[in-house]
Amino acid sequence: MDRAPGLSVRLKLTLSYAGFLVLAGALLLALWVVLLRYFPHAVIIRDTRSGIGGALAPGRSGTQRAFGQAAVAALVFLLVFGLVGGWILAGRMLAPLTRITDATRMAANGSLSHRVRLEGRKDEIRELADGFDTMLERLEAQVAEQQRFAANASHELRTPLAITQTLLDVARSDADQNPGELIERLHFVNARAIELTEALLVLGRADQRSFTRGPVDLSLVAEEAIETLLPFAEKRGLAIETSVDMAPTIGSAALLLQMTTNLMHNAIVHNLPEQGTVWITTSVHPTTVVIAVENTGEKLTPHLVSTLVEPFQRGTGRKRTDDAGVGLGLAIVDSITRAHDGTLTLTPRAAGGLCVTVQLPAAPAGRASL
Repeated sequence: MDRAPGLSVRLKLTLSYAGFLVLAGALLLALWVVLLRYFPHAVIIRDTRSGIGGALAPGRSGTQRAFGQAAVAALVFLLVFGLVGGWILAGRMLAPLTRITDATRMAANGSLSHRVRLEGRKDEIRELADGFDTMLERLEAQVAEQQRFAANASHELRTPLAITQTLLDVARSDADQNPGELIERLHFVNARAIELTEALLVLGRADQRSFTRGPVDLSLVAEEAIETLLPFAEKRGLAIETSVDMAPTIGSAALLLQMTTNLMHNAIVHNLPEQGTVWITTSVHPTTVVIAVENTGEKLTPHLVSTLVEPFQRGTGRKRTDDAGVGLGLAIVDSITRAHDGTLTLTPRAAGGLCVTVQLPAAPAGRASL
């Protein structure tokens, strides 16, 4: 925003220092004049041994004239001294702000890697510089994450479009191809593209926290997710074991249902080929509520588990099937959890499989009822 030109902060500080010195000197001289006027018998004793002179009696015209000249000279000296000293001191005090300003301009031009890194003891300006460096680090990490996500999303969205184009080209060049088979394959590819697009929309909505909050019981959310995915689990020969206690929190019922459904779907898909199990539990603690989804499956390394929440990272070595989703399941879970001020923990099971725990703030006592 454009502002009218004015005095710089350094000049204002300089004038303030000089004005304070002159004011202090003027008050001192005024006090001296008052003493001379109301205490006329007072004398200023000078050391005769220094050769300066003897006692000086106030009230004489020559003495008053000399005193006035000396007072003016003292005030002029204080003014000059205050201006010079104030200019130097203001420059030293504002030098860190200049570095912060330079970093701000570089950040505005797109360079987020620059840091102020102010040295010295921790004072108000040092805290400002450190806070600015922290903000730049978070912005740089967020921009890098968004760029990586945009590149991955573009790649994932391009894949079904490329497949569709290939199928249409083959169909145009091969007149004997079965139309029903082509339509079936196109329907499958299009469904995957729609699924990916909807997942991206959910992820963006959670990241922006653009949702209405209200009382939500995680036990009811878990039961709804189980009811939805139970046929899918039975089709794969999996057993679902539950232990759900009332777990009230505050948030978006739709997003929390999406989060729980994604956890259940991930646990079902990445499970044993047969005789596998999925456990889902909800519990309440003094200040938090917890929902945990655990499943059997192949053994996972801690390093592999740490990458599973990254968008489009399905985990090297994990089996990819038609039901495996678009690679955004746990990324959406992580985003929804953070949007609800919660924490997400992924832990590999010693016997194989994964345990995912979501911890959310518990609803206040007055808002626990649904």
